[in-house]
Amino acid sequence: MPDLSFEVIGAASPAFAAVPTLVFKLRITNVNEAERIHSVALRCQIQIAVTQRRYSPEAQTRLLEVFGEAQRWAQTLRNLLWTHASMVVPQFSGSVEVDLPVPCTYDFEVVGAKYFDALKDGDIPLLFLFSGTIFYQGEEGQLQVGQISWSQEASFRLPVALWQEMITRYYPNTAWLRLRKEVFDQLYHYKAVHGLPTWEDALMQLLQVSSEEIKP
Repeated sequence: MPDLSFEVIGAASPAFAAVPTLVFKLRITNVNEAERIHSVALRCQIQIAVTQRRYSPEAQTRLLEVFGEAQRWAQTLRNLLWTHASMVVPQFSGSVEVDLPVPCTYDFEVVGAKYFDALKDGDIPLLFLFSGTIFYQGEEGQLQVGQISWSQEASFRLPVALWQEMITRYYPNTAWLRLRKEVFDQLYHYKAVHGLPTWEDALMQLLQVSSEEIKP
């Protein structure tokens, strides 16, 4: 039975992916180097290990919606689920290096996007939890099937700068905001009635009106 271990040894952002994507370089090693692995149907859960870095006062403010007030962080800071990814690892013996692509979202309804956007420097501590199915050659040459336990994991520190570079490439100087259809319809009507040329103009005018209304 194969005994696989996993290591994340690097990350990059492809320049021409259809959607924002990070590619993590995995090194997979089998204890028995002579054993032939036909393929691996690999699944991966990626968590953000939020307690493994420090946060500036600015980051604490921007993470208010995620973790609450900073004085409560001793109780509220817990690993966040970022995303899931899967791939098929090709045939190998001993060890192999493969690319694990992870499509990324800039939707601020998703907690991972809120967390990443709040950070301005340093690293994002990630925890990869692996599972899946191994297809391998038995001692008599027959095809065998085994499972990867969820106990297989690997850590990696993703540079914040890499995330920022990727997001800037796809959304230069912008942020992505999702609205319910009825809210969008109201905003569209407001924009049209007031003859405002852009969505930013509509939002800025609404913010200005709101600010004036709350003045003492």
